[in-house]
Amino acid sequence: MSFLVTAANWLVYIVGSIGVLATALPLWRHTAWWIRACDFPRLQIVAGLALSLIIILLLPHEPTFWDTFLTVSLGVALVYQFSRIWPYTPLHRKQVADATRPADAHEHHISLLVTNVLMFNRDASRCLGHIRHYQPDVILAVETDDWWLSQLERLSETHPYTCHAPLPNTYGMLVFSRLPLHNAQIRYILDPEIPSFHGCAEMPNGVRVSMHFVHPKPPAPKEAKTSTRRDAELLVVGNIIQHHDGPTIVAGDLNDVAWSHTSELFRRLSRLLDPRIGRGLLPTFHADYRLLRWPLDHVFHSAHFRLQDLQRLTHIGSDHYPIYIRLSYEPQGWQSQEAELEQPDEEDHEEAKEKIQDGIEDVRDGDE
Repeated sequence: MSFLVTAANWLVYIVGSIGVLATALPLWRHTAWWIRACDFPRLQIVAGLALSLIIILLLPHEPTFWDTFLTVSLGVALVYQFSRIWPYTPLHRKQVADATRPADAHEHHISLLVTNVLMFNRDASRCLGHIRHYQPDVILAVETDDWWLSQLERLSETHPYTCHAPLPNTYGMLVFSRLPLHNAQIRYILDPEIPSFHGCAEMPNGVRVSMHFVHPKPPAPKEAKTSTRRDAELLVVGNIIQHHDGPTIVAGDLNDVAWSHTSELFRRLSRLLDPRIGRGLLPTFHADYRLLRWPLDHVFHSAHFRLQDLQRLTHIGSDHYPIYIRLSYEPQGWQSQEAELEQPDEEDHEEAKEKIQDGIEDVRDGDE
C-alpha cells in the first residue's frame, strides 16, 4: 500500500509540474513552436491540473514544503487556465446576440461553410453531402489541390462565383459563392506559398460584405519552427480591416486558438466578434481524437451581424470538422455589440507593427 501511495505521489508531482509549466510557458511571448503549442490544449491542461490537485489533496501523506508549493501552484494554474477558456462556455455572456429576424428572411442572411478537407483525404462525398444539405451562400475549402478542385468544381452550377488557388502543398484554397463576388482576388500576404482570399460578397439586399479567408502555417516542427509568420499574417489582415466600417467576415483554419494572445490582439485591432463566446468551444481539430481537440477553424465578424445558426458539422474524413454559420444582417444593433469588444491601445498597435515586421523579416531570411 505504501508503495502505491508513493508511486501515486510521484505521478502527481510529474503530471502536476508539467501542467504548471505548460500554463506558465505561454506567458512568455516567445514565438518558438514548443512554447506556442502550449496555447492550444488549455482544456486538457485544466483536466490534468484538476486531477492532480484532487489526488494530492486526497492522498494520505505527511505534507512537505514541496507538497504545499505544488498544491498552491496547481490551484493558481487551474484558476488561470479556466479564466482563459470560460468565455468559450455557456457560462459566459454571449458576445454575439441571437438573430431577431425570422429564419426565412433570406435576403438579410449570409451563410458560410468553412472546411479543411485534408489534402490527402480522397473521399469528397461527405463534404459534398454537407454542402448539399446546408446550401451555404459561400464555401471556403482549404488544403485543396487539383484533385479536390476536380471534385468540387461541380459546385459552380449553384455557386458560379469562384476564386481558386489549388496547391499541392496542403495550403490550397477554393472559394465558391452563390452571391456575386466583387474585387475577388487571391493574395500571398507574406509567404509566397500561402494564399489568402480577399473580396466582397453582395447579399440579396444589396449589402456588400468584406470577406477575408486565411490559412497560415501552424507553429509545428514539420511546418514552421515559430509562430512568427502565422501571427504576422493574422495581424496584417487585422490592419487591413481595422479602419473599415462596413460589414466584415474573417474566416478560415487559422491554426490558432481563439484564446491565444495573438488571436485576442487580432480581434482588438479588427474590432470583430467571436460567435463562439458564450456558446461553446466547438473544437474542430483533431477530428479523430476525442480527448485531443481544440478550436482551430474560425469565423469572426463585425457587429453588423447577429447569429442565426452556428454548428460544427460531422466527420468528412479530414482531421478537421467543418464549421457552418448563418449570420443575420442587423446593423441597427451594432453599437451594443461592438461595446462588447476591448479597444486596441497604443501598445497593441506597436506590438502588431513589430510582429508584422518580424514576419516580413522571417520571410526575407527564409527562416522557418
